[in-house]
Amino acid sequence: MSARPNDDLFVRYMKAFEDSTAHLGDCAACQADQPCETGAPIHERFARLQDAYNTRQSQQR
Repeated sequence: MSARPNDDLFVRYMKAFEDSTAHLGDCAACQADQPCETGAPIHERFARLQDAYNTRQSQQR
């Protein structure tokens, strides 16, 4: 089953990806794998949502 635009988990996951990517592009510390105080929660949220989305996808197969 593919994600639909009204899939709340997918939408939150993609927003977290965008936020993480945008921050990473502007933060030298995060680019060096040393998440800054601002970036750490952004990247952690993305990782949590990615795990949740992947888990749900694997359960639907």
